[in-house]
Order: sequence, then C-alpha cells, then structure tokens
Amino acid sequence: MRVTLLGTGSADGWPNPWCDCHSCSDARRRGQLRRPTSALVDGVLLLDLSPAPPPVEVSLTGVRTVLVTHDHPDHCAPLVLLARQWVRRDEPLTVAGPSPVLDAVRPWLAPDDPVDLVALGPGDRLERHGYSVRALAAAHEVPTVLFDVTGPDGGRLLYATDTGPLPPETVEATDGAGYDVVLLEQTFGDHLTHGTGHLDLATFPEQLERLRAVGAVTATTDVVAVHLSHHNPPSPLLAPRLAAHGARAVDDGTTVTAGVLGPSQGPAASLRAVGGEGSVD
Repeated sequence: MRVTLLGTGSADGWPNPWCDCHSCSDARRRGQLRRPTSALVDGVLLLDLSPAPPPVEVSLTGVRTVLVTHDHPDHCAPLVLLARQWVRRDEPLTVAGPSPVLDAVRPWLAPDDPVDLVALGPGDRLERHGYSVRALAAAHEVPTVLFDVTGPDGGRLLYATDTGPLPPETVEATDGAGYDVVLLEQTFGDHLTHGTGHLDLATFPEQLERLRAVGAVTATTDVVAVHLSHHNPPSPLLAPRLAAHGARAVDDGTTVTAGVLGPSQGPAASLRAVGGEGSVD
C-alpha cells in the first residue's frame, strides 16, 4: 500500500496567508506549504476532498473511491467533483461518508454523472476494488468518521482526522489492528486551551499510547502527524517533539509505503532527530 500525502495542513494551511507569526514566517522562508489534509492510496482511493489542488506531480485520474470524513469545507470541497465532470470522466466513482457529506456533494453532480453516493456511519463497512474500509467514530463537532483501510496486498492504514481524544469505542475497535501506517491529526501544537474536537501536543501522544496499549500501533507502525497548523512550533522544532513519541511530520507530496518505516521511527531514530535538527532563527 502506497499512501501519498496530498496535504498535511489544517483548514487554513500552514503558513496561513493572513498570518505573520513565527511559525508562518519560518514556513515562508523555507518555502514549505502545507495544504489542507488529504491522502491518496495507491492512486485509486482518495481520502477527503480538499479544496486545494494536489501537488502538481499527482494525478487523480485513477481514483475510483472517495472517502470523506465530514462536511467541513477543508475536507469536503465538491468543486473537485465538478472539475472531474468538466473533463467527462465516465468511469464509475463512489463517494462515501456521513450523510451531511452526501447532502453537500449531491448538488454538484450532473444527472448522468456515474457517481454512487454511499452513507457511512461508525461501524459501517465498504468494499471497493479490493479495499476493505471500516468507518470508526470520531470526537468532532459535526458527524465525522475516521477510516480503517485494508488494501488488496494486506497493508493497513488508519486515517484519523478530524478528531479530539479518540472515543473509547474507536480504541476498542482497533484492538490488535497492527496498522502499517497511521495518519493522526495534531492540529493545535502548544495551544492547549482551544476547546475543539482536535488534538494538540499534549493529547496527540496520549492517543498514541492508547493505540499502542491495544496493539493498534506497534514498533513497525509509521505514525505521521497530519492536519498541522501554525499553532505548532516551526518544523525544525516540531520534528524532535514528534520523534520522541515515535511519530513524524512529512512534506506535502510525500509517499509512505505500508511496512516501510519512516526516518523518525523507533527510539534510536528519535534520539537522532532530537540531536540532529537545526535551530530556528
């Protein structure tokens, strides 16, 4: 299973175009742009409909199934499907997610669009093109699901955004999953009083420990923090803090492969990251 991160940022992206904070200024200086979070699995399964175009080298022409977590506009931008209609793609497409997602998408479809809309709630399952998908409960302000995806080759992915601390039933549902890749949101960094259905640098590691306790995250799981915002420290300072918990951040356009560890995985790599990152000036 190959998972390409089309975007790794929060709703406003990072840098936020209206902001001149230290984290946004550092990102601009580095030329590092994080689009709203979205991912592409093996070129055929799209996770979330981001309003931002994917990296220029990525094509969506092979996508046959779209899984949408919830109807917030950074995750559900139906204009993307209108763009597909404009080029007259005639391959069948499945769009699945909570009912409000389908309500948001439906007006953007032409009567003859070969698009199948499928409602998914926590506990529901979907089988498409060799991929087995299970929807899990999230802790968010609107009806939202997370996605547990198993590919035809057996690779397994947990796509977990947007959510606050995971509901107990979600942790229970991942018991023994042994995911190859976990994309877990970490939106608010050191801003701990946000009071939203999101994670931060205090609650993110707590969720990882809960997932490790049930065997969902193992020593070989590649944990990637997504939905990152400018409330986080600049990237060189964020990297060692994530690495200390066996996680990492990657650039938009990065492809991770199920079963292949990232450079910041494991205790030794965490120590390298802590000692090897440059300072932010």
